[in-house]
Amino acid sequence: MSKDEISIEEPSQPTVINRLACATLEGATALAIEVEATFTKGLPGFTVVGLASSDIQEAKERVKSALLTNHFTFPPLKITINLSPSDIKKSGTHFDLSLALLVALNQEVFSQDGLFVFGELGLDGRVKSSSMLFPLILSLKEQGLISRAIVPKEALQYLNYISGVAFIGVETLAEAIATIKNGDLNSQEVSFAYDADTISVGEKIFYWQAKYENDFKDVKGQNIAKRASLIASAGMHNFLMEGSPGCGKSMIAKRLRDILPPLDEKEILSIAKHQFLDGILPSFTASRPIRSPHHTATSASIFGGGSQKAKIGEVALAHKGILFFDELPHFSKPILEALREPLQDKKVHIARVNAKISYEADIMFVAAMNPCPCGNLLAKNKPCRCNEAEIKRYQNRLSDPFLDRIDIFVTMQEVSSDDISNTTSAKMHQQILRAFIAQKQRNQERLNGKLDEDEIERFCILDEEAQAIMENAISRFALSHRAIASIKKVARTIADLEQHTNITKADLLEALSYRRRK
Repeated sequence: MSKDEISIEEPSQPTVINRLACATLEGATALAIEVEATFTKGLPGFTVVGLASSDIQEAKERVKSALLTNHFTFPPLKITINLSPSDIKKSGTHFDLSLALLVALNQEVFSQDGLFVFGELGLDGRVKSSSMLFPLILSLKEQGLISRAIVPKEALQYLNYISGVAFIGVETLAEAIATIKNGDLNSQEVSFAYDADTISVGEKIFYWQAKYENDFKDVKGQNIAKRASLIASAGMHNFLMEGSPGCGKSMIAKRLRDILPPLDEKEILSIAKHQFLDGILPSFTASRPIRSPHHTATSASIFGGGSQKAKIGEVALAHKGILFFDELPHFSKPILEALREPLQDKKVHIARVNAKISYEADIMFVAAMNPCPCGNLLAKNKPCRCNEAEIKRYQNRLSDPFLDRIDIFVTMQEVSSDDISNTTSAKMHQQILRAFIAQKQRNQERLNGKLDEDEIERFCILDEEAQAIMENAISRFALSHRAIASIKKVARTIADLEQHTNITKADLLEALSYRRRK
């Protein structure tokens, strides 16, 4: 052998590399991670490689303690655990259990490719849950990457809402080790039923609740605003109310949540996923969220962000529900302009040096504002204290591109002693349920307020009279392309409420009455 040749000694036994699957979150999206371990001759040690964050590095101590308290003796070998792919930063205490299993089963040869393992370990070997488990597993399921998983038993109370995944619940590390050793990995899928009323359209089931904690029967007068609320709710249209202080704008906004259209299972789970990301334990009810940040809230709290990790914000937390901005012009100009993107794309994009993250934000935007800084511009018996420059400056805080994304505008009436209540939330909700069924029977994936250009052409069909009025309105009011689309979507919802197959003249005229006056 020449001096340039290198001699490699063949090992007496091949090195065994066992693998398990885990995952890490990037925003609201789960990335599958392969956890693999080797045990080689050398100075005894325990190393985790593959861009593991500090909470995974700390897992080594939890794993050691959990194994030692369960009578496990560490082999006098160098333990190397790799998290692959190595160019993705991983984080989360739910990696504990997969690390511990690979160390504990170092002398075993097992093939569990595709078995996902999640769980945080206590120092005594107990397997604990984590708030990240639900969004992780739901995202993996949506991507078609997971069919079975070992999870903490205490997490089954909410994980079983995710259908299509077989969960093996364990309470201790010893139980998890025995499960893999015995190959007992054939747990049956368990689906939880939702405590809600149901509507079936075709083969799909939708869930809703007849609970009206804030009832429209408390709103006296304001018939135009209540009609606009009915239309906005039926199609999930963006909605702006303008009126004097105390006329009932916020009162109406709070009552919208209880009359919104039903949800399917996927939507209920996506709402729950966002709540878990905010650290809230969801109730898994068929109730859409409502978020109402104050006008002093920062951009990061509304849209999400953070220097190290981009956390979820108010806009994404309102996903499939209502985002309510009271005193709209008092929100900062940058916030209002940044809101244009999620209203258009139904997503919040957060760009950071280390990552670009997106959160779903399919929202119904509801806003309320006064007509002027003092609020008395439309009042009959109170003088307005604002001059023209102040009123113009106040109204100019809302740009045309921003207002173009709002479908329905209503000027509220003054409060009168003669006002009476003429409807209830229950009656309004029944009308919305009929309109919802009509939309779904047309095979619409999305509600009217969220239709894209192709869907507007397909579903928003005008009869001859309505078409003539639409053409006249386009030339008379110089309507933009976005304004035309908005009017057609509102008219389609009115037609659904009136049970019209196509949009009629009356439907279109009412929709035009809700457009913004410049």
